[in-house]
Amino acid sequence: MATTNEPPLDEIQWRHPSEAQKIGGIHSNSVLFYFAESPFFDRTSNNAVIFSQAIFNPNMAHLISTREAFEGRLKQMSGLEFIVAQEPAEMGPGMGTGVWVINKQTRRKREPEDEIIVHATYYVIGENIYMAPTLADILSFRMVTITDALGKCFSAADKARTWSPSLGHGYKIARSTTNSKEKALESKGATPMPEAQGNKAAAEPKKTTQSALDSRLVEHSFMIHMQYGGDYMDENPITGKPGEFHLTSTGRKDKLQTLALPNLDTSFKKSALSEPEKKDVKGEKTPKTPTGMSKLKRKKSKPGATPTSA
Repeated sequence: MATTNEPPLDEIQWRHPSEAQKIGGIHSNSVLFYFAESPFFDRTSNNAVIFSQAIFNPNMAHLISTREAFEGRLKQMSGLEFIVAQEPAEMGPGMGTGVWVINKQTRRKREPEDEIIVHATYYVIGENIYMAPTLADILSFRMVTITDALGKCFSAADKARTWSPSLGHGYKIARSTTNSKEKALESKGATPMPEAQGNKAAAEPKKTTQSALDSRLVEHSFMIHMQYGGDYMDENPITGKPGEFHLTSTGRKDKLQTLALPNLDTSFKKSALSEPEKKDVKGEKTPKTPTGMSKLKRKKSKPGATPTSA
């Protein structure tokens, strides 16, 4: 029985060159007996039962002489068995692939045909024996491979992404590659001097510092948002500078409204009906003196003229 320290059967390769030489090589009549020496074989199967009976019973020795007789006896029994499912395909005269396929299966006697349940499949290639993985193992391996590839893809895309509070999300632009011929034709004046290289080396720490400051700014902005995200600005915000703070609407809105209002004429216009009364009032004259004499008008004397005596 396999312990927990041993690897799974579908991850091991088993071979026994001395056993292969002992049975005269691996061929049609010896492939099942060579497989019986591997850790993939089950000692409680019908193969082990027939083999042990044929060794101690001379009347059954013919059953292990050929594979056809051995498999014919297995088909008459029910239970767990190992049988050759496929033989090596012939590629030419005396040439083949050398691949034997052996199935581990359970046979149940039924009419008209037996019921067969395949549990595992094994490959015998030369002197090496392998266990074929199950469909669940293949799908699991493929899913792990796809998940690992997606994880690398997401990490690469995350490295290419940038974010800043002022610009938001963005992606780094890939540098354009130039041909070696174009680089050879470039002017020597564009060759950086040692001072320029030193400046470039000094700019790299500055870039690193700037990225660190951006990260701190992001954390600070997020903290402010979480703390004051539900607050709103006052309807009358404070403007001005230290020492001269004032509300935007204090002493301004009323003044602007007053300046905007036109001057209203509150005097009443006189109607046409009142005009005759006005004429009557103006038509009234002061009465003349009782003597019937009007006032004497005073004559003005011309300059330079003297009155003459009569």
